[in-house]
Amino acid sequence: MQSQEINNTHTNNIVSRKQIYNPHSTESVNERRIFGGNPTAIFELNKIKYQWAYNHWRTMLANTWFPEEVNMNQDKRDYIELTLQEKQGYDRALAQLIFMDSLQTNNLIDNINPYITCPEINLLLVRQAYEESLHAQSYAVMVDSISANTDEIYEMWRKDKRLRSKNDYIADVYINLAKNPTETNLLKAMFANQILEGIYFYSGFAFFYTLARSGKMQNSAEMIRFIQRDEITHLIIFQNMILSLRQERQDLFTQELQEDVLEMFRQAVDLESSWGEYITQGQILGLTPKIIRQYIEYLADKRLKAVDYPALYGTQNPIKWVDDQANFNNQRTNFFEAKVRNYTKGGLVFDDDF
Repeated sequence: MQSQEINNTHTNNIVSRKQIYNPHSTESVNERRIFGGNPTAIFELNKIKYQWAYNHWRTMLANTWFPEEVNMNQDKRDYIELTLQEKQGYDRALAQLIFMDSLQTNNLIDNINPYITCPEINLLLVRQAYEESLHAQSYAVMVDSISANTDEIYEMWRKDKRLRSKNDYIADVYINLAKNPTETNLLKAMFANQILEGIYFYSGFAFFYTLARSGKMQNSAEMIRFIQRDEITHLIIFQNMILSLRQERQDLFTQELQEDVLEMFRQAVDLESSWGEYITQGQILGLTPKIIRQYIEYLADKRLKAVDYPALYGTQNPIKWVDDQANFNNQRTNFFEAKVRNYTKGGLVFDDDF
């Protein structure tokens, strides 16, 4: 697997961190920029440049939920009855999700948001970081419910070489941004977020839906549905940021950038396909290595099309039932109906074709 080392030949313009207080700024709302702007740092939200961002902010607020409200008691009993391969797959998939939400929480706060100079987008990223932290708590609830030794899952990233290698690869692009915060590196980090939210997370979620489809670990799948709904909003944030930058900064979207981004997607598909085969070991009904690869190729094409880049694979979704598992409206039984689904949950449904 080649490194994701970022090529800086597109532009070497360094992106400055925004000031936390900038009283000398005279930037108007129309002069706001996703990065490279000169904001006062005052959240003047009765004046909005990116209306999609403010609308999205309100949807995220309406989607508030809390992981402790998912009753995991049945899953604790189900876990004992899983096959060895199912238990290993469950633990590995959970360990991978724990890493990604941990990485993303830190990445958003320390590595992305400091360079974003538009207040309505700052709101989104702060809210996203909160939701990623909430997901970390969700996984803690799941781990505590099914594991006799919680350290086994939380220390897996140290002991499982395949997991550690994958984690290192995913983090690489963000580490490069921290070392060299250029305009191109920041834009590439946005594509990396699209890959993280729209491929790596989705692939992990599919494992839990597969178990649930066979009647196992239903409560885990319920938790994942709430998490995935949040991740859909996160995916859309970065897709919209990329599309907005396409309009404002065409100079950044060179042929060389496109080639680099397509290569990022190719490597992500290879990496995630290999990981999916590793955690299923050919022993999870409905997830053969071929199907896993096809599903990830389908996701990659869908993400590329969403940001006006060409599809790479032309692959159709081989496991459309995953979408049915992910959709709240398709779940006939809900043991905590009176608690969670009676909340105001916003208008977002399980469709990321925005």
